[in-house]
Amino acid sequence: MKWWMLCKVAWVALQVNLMRSILTMLGIIIGVAAVIIMLALGAGAQHEVDQQIKNLGGNVFVVFARGRASSGARGASGSVQTLTEMDAEAIEQQIPQVSVAAPTIWANAQVIYGNMNWAPSVRGVDNRIFPAQNWQLAQGREFSAAELSSAGRVAIIGATVQRELFGASDPIGQTIRVDRTPVTVIGVLEAKGQNTQGNDQDDLIFMPLDTVRKRIAGMTLASPRAVRSLIVQVADERDMALVEQEMEALLRQRMRTTGTDAPFQIRNLSEMVETRARTMQIFNGLLAAVASVSLLVGGIGIMNIMLVSVTERTREIGLRMAVGAEPGDIMRQFLIEAMLLCSLGGTLGLSIAVLVTRSLEKFAGFTAIIQPEVVLLSIGFSALIGIFFGYYPARKASQLQPIDALRHE
Repeated sequence: MKWWMLCKVAWVALQVNLMRSILTMLGIIIGVAAVIIMLALGAGAQHEVDQQIKNLGGNVFVVFARGRASSGARGASGSVQTLTEMDAEAIEQQIPQVSVAAPTIWANAQVIYGNMNWAPSVRGVDNRIFPAQNWQLAQGREFSAAELSSAGRVAIIGATVQRELFGASDPIGQTIRVDRTPVTVIGVLEAKGQNTQGNDQDDLIFMPLDTVRKRIAGMTLASPRAVRSLIVQVADERDMALVEQEMEALLRQRMRTTGTDAPFQIRNLSEMVETRARTMQIFNGLLAAVASVSLLVGGIGIMNIMLVSVTERTREIGLRMAVGAEPGDIMRQFLIEAMLLCSLGGTLGLSIAVLVTRSLEKFAGFTAIIQPEVVLLSIGFSALIGIFFGYYPARKASQLQPIDALRHE
């Protein structure tokens, strides 16, 4: 028999028992859909991590000033300003692996424009923050040297602040009030979206360090150049461990600290994000492994139904052999039926997976990426399951004797 004729016979056989065929495919449908969904969510998580690392500017450390202990309790990180702008300059100059070290101050403030108001995060920075955290300007310009040195009343706003205060109008050159301080908008940052914790990275305002220090935060400091954190970017990720050691030693030397409890804390943001991603990938991998079990169960179900089909169609097999069908033709017929069941189940499973992942993206905010190789692997694997679990029933059918098959009731 020709291959196309075998496929036609297999298709007719599946249509004769349509409901049984659909129920038989359920295990494959569910298994393929579950595996594709889990792997798509894992790929989406990895994409988000890569985007987060890109948004951070690559290999980034954040150095926080620790709170000072008082009556056995320690204040919040950043509550005591032990770091200064000079520390950032020293890190840049004395550690050659560091690309840039940007000092920052942060504060919360009410921002008003006309009858609109918003409460973003306000950060005092200089122009080193842009390369340090990979910020790009969508509109406007960076701070001038005069604005940085004289506590200029200027601001660069994030995309969320622009949307909430200005809507579709152009914010460049407009005056807003940050608390009671009028400032002029000179730039708008390109949007970055949410980070892995779900925080809006665009809900912020950049202002010169001295402006925030003196006019917004109202900080009374022992040092007039104190800051609350340093954003440190390393040129090569292979130097991260070395830079962390050198940075800690340098800051201890500058702060004359010899004890184990340093007045600062160093965090590796890229490492934190990647650790979170590895945890999510392990979790998604376990879910995908569990989902794969349903493929095995579906394959066993197909073997069971194909054995029933062989028993039901014994007289048909005997008749085909009596008119000249070879045992190989009978084996191929039942193998093609099993493969057709699994392939159709795999295709339906793929359709369900696409529908579910699009729904998760739209309604639940998940990022899901269905990769072409995963689709091909899933469909191919489902077809292999058909061959594996369909072989025994097909072989049993091909070994029937025509006389015994025709006598079967």
